[in-house]
Amino acid sequence: MKLCLVFVAAVVCLSPGIEAATVTHAPWGQDASGAPVELYTITSAGAEVKITTYGAHIVSVRVPDRSGVMGNVIVGPDSLKEYMRGTNTFMGATIGRYANRIDHGQFTLEGKTYHVPTGPDGVALHGGLAGFNTKTWSGKEIRNGVAMTLVSPDGDMGFPGTVTLAVRFTLANFHGSPALRIQYTATTDKATVVNFTNHAFFNLAADPSTPVFADMARIDADSYTPFNDHHIPTGVIAPVAGTPLDFRTPHPIADRIPEFGYDHNLVLRAPGLESPAAEVDDPASGRSIQVFTTEPAIQFYVPRIPPPPTPAADATGVPRTHPPYAFCLETQHFPDSPNQPSFPTTELLPGKRFDSTTIFVFGVMRGSAKGR
Repeated sequence: MKLCLVFVAAVVCLSPGIEAATVTHAPWGQDASGAPVELYTITSAGAEVKITTYGAHIVSVRVPDRSGVMGNVIVGPDSLKEYMRGTNTFMGATIGRYANRIDHGQFTLEGKTYHVPTGPDGVALHGGLAGFNTKTWSGKEIRNGVAMTLVSPDGDMGFPGTVTLAVRFTLANFHGSPALRIQYTATTDKATVVNFTNHAFFNLAADPSTPVFADMARIDADSYTPFNDHHIPTGVIAPVAGTPLDFRTPHPIADRIPEFGYDHNLVLRAPGLESPAAEVDDPASGRSIQVFTTEPAIQFYVPRIPPPPTPAADATGVPRTHPPYAFCLETQHFPDSPNQPSFPTTELLPGKRFDSTTIFVFGVMRGSAKGR
């Protein structure tokens, strides 16, 4: 079977036949407690993925551009020490127990109120101050990838129940193109709430100093969840029509980008693995990414970074740096769902199993490059 992907600038037919991936792993240092950390490498004919047991972070995804040159489209540190720094802990990480935000770090479940540690803004973000992104997981080689497992005890960051989460990362052919499939499975022994995602930062130019604002984006969402000053949803589900969040037809990310960039929860029209929920292509490199997911929403995150100052050096003559350019497509449930009865539930009960799949498909556009 062949799948013809239609982009704004080109059409490319990708043929099947990606060979089975090889999987290796090696020591990658120790976490703050002295526990050993490993780095897994998954390699196929068309891609290479590296994942570490620390935070189940995706460290790199190397795929070709239109000239066949391999490049890493994941933005983030390349050493364990850097991942353990406070400013880098979310980059490429598996996020839990609750991805995104919970207002005041508080929710009530079965008549009992629970409290999750909050940041200075009074909001619990990505599972509290020491979420799953800061834990060292157990890793095991599987066919075409690695299975990561984490047991979160009852009371971890204030959440009820002992939750066991298994995440399978596999690299294989999906409709004739290399794809990273992420499958989440979770169980609990007590009623709780869960919301998992991977917080990969992508730059299809394979250069975090290159802006992503000219990338063409499409997101299959008719609506979104407006929020207050702390990014907590108001409870309304509003249409994207007439707003900067309307990506139903492809256009450059920069076209209507808000002053501080994008950090918005978009409600997907038809979650599932039959058609892409989102796609972004980089006209300059020719690289593209498609996202398929069973989750009901995508958090579209694009920090808007001002240009570096001129002259680009501080008083000591050392060149100034600025945060990397990237975009995130975080597949997940809605923010603050435990406090929003009208949102899809994030409750997980004993005897039930949480299952979710997200697939990142990496393609190449044909045609001449376009400047940014």
